[in-house]
Amino acid sequence: MKSHKLAPKTLYDGGIEPGPNSSKLFSIRDSRIANRRAILSISSQAEVRTMLKPQDIVILLKILSTMTLPKEGSEILSQNRLAALLCMSASEVNAGIKRLVLAGLLSPVITDDPKNKIVFKPNRKACEECLVSGVKYFFPVKLGAYSRGIATSYAAPILEEHLILGDDPIPVWPYGDGDKRGLALEPLYSSVPKSLAQFPDQLFYELLVLVDAIRSGRARERNIATQLLKEKLYGESQGRKSHGEPKNVRVRG
Repeated sequence: MKSHKLAPKTLYDGGIEPGPNSSKLFSIRDSRIANRRAILSISSQAEVRTMLKPQDIVILLKILSTMTLPKEGSEILSQNRLAALLCMSASEVNAGIKRLVLAGLLSPVITDDPKNKIVFKPNRKACEECLVSGVKYFFPVKLGAYSRGIATSYAAPILEEHLILGDDPIPVWPYGDGDKRGLALEPLYSSVPKSLAQFPDQLFYELLVLVDAIRSGRARERNIATQLLKEKLYGESQGRKSHGEPKNVRVRG
């Protein structure tokens, strides 16, 4: 009876002793694992950088409010000035603008102005999609305790005239110097009430409360807020019919 010489088993097929090429195979395998980990790490970092934060929406709404106000010519805000108006740090505004650009909500534009080489132009169609369909899922609302504050959502004047308010407590941004009382609805960013108190901006306030109504309101309130928001984005006389690019570019790089 012939004896059959068995091939030595390697670590890959259950043996104990490594085969002659095991070190080479391990090297290839380890290299592939390292490459995969590097790719996953880069992908994860990219996702973190492009993930919008609540303050980014506030920055976007302030840029939009500045852009759509009826003014002659273009008014360019430096990022430092924008930060001051929003009661944020300059680094917060800078990081927020970068995320908005990566998300496609702002576009950097090179100009001929030697003092303002790069400005940021809102993509109004993308802004509409984000504000109407995205923000309510990214930043949901939870009403808090009864407190003093500033009326928001359906209780704000821009929506109050379209709705009949019942006896339920209204939603308010908590703020010690506010003139209303109701259930606390935290603003998208904590500095919003202070910003509006120190630097009143009616259109900015209206955009914020319309977004809050979309985030927190019932179906009818959301529908009315959505239509009003679109009118603000495209101009009240044009509504949804005009999807052209904004004429004024507002934020300097």
